[in-house]
Amino acid sequence: MNMFVFSLLMGVPGGSGGTGSPGDIFTTLIPFALIIAIFYFLIIRPQNKKQKETQRMLGALKKGDKIVTIGGIHGVIQSVKESSVVVKVDENTKMEFSRSAISTVVTAAKADKEKIEDKKTESSGDDSKAEDETEETPEKN
Repeated sequence: MNMFVFSLLMGVPGGSGGTGSPGDIFTTLIPFALIIAIFYFLIIRPQNKKQKETQRMLGALKKGDKIVTIGGIHGVIQSVKESSVVVKVDENTKMEFSRSAISTVVTAAKADKEKIEDKKTESSGDDSKAEDETEETPEKN
């Protein structure tokens, strides 16, 4: 078994004798290195990024967030516990889900919406004043 692995690492011997040159080892290992690099950049790295993003989303869950579970149930978070969340699905129906069962956050809580709207009104408030001034001045014919 060891001789087989050793012969794979050494590569196929050349035409002149049984010993391979160090260049043969590198030419044999280059395809393996390329395959490992391709797997890393196409599979492992994107998967790790998505996993970190999901962990951040689950860590940021709070009361009032509209969510969708893995099973497709839509609801609003009523309370957040250490490893689970209570979701209000209907007027009288509340269900408790594990945090890992949350697929996506559809909309953030009202406090976050208000912060976003305040930023929008502050930035567009200056523009609306300029538009109002142009509308008030009558056009001369």
